[in-house]
Amino acid sequence: MGLIGAIIIGILAGFLANKIMGRSGGLLWNLFLGVIGGFAGGFLFDLLNITWGGTIGQLGTAVVGAVVVLWIASKLKK
Repeated sequence: MGLIGAIIIGILAGFLANKIMGRSGGLLWNLFLGVIGGFAGGFLFDLLNITWGGTIGQLGTAVVGAVVVLWIASKLKK
């Protein structure tokens, strides 16, 4: 997957994570959240020895990671 595909996956992952957590964000925020979520999800899945391949797997991993990042951020704000 090229750079354009990674950007699209990041935007979609950030958008879905925001919707799951009941938040809203702009295009750049969704992209940032999706990229950070991709790293966080990959790290978590490596710890748990979970593999999930393909484009859907990349999107799912990024969404899970982004939801975890949003959850941690909401706990730190309180």
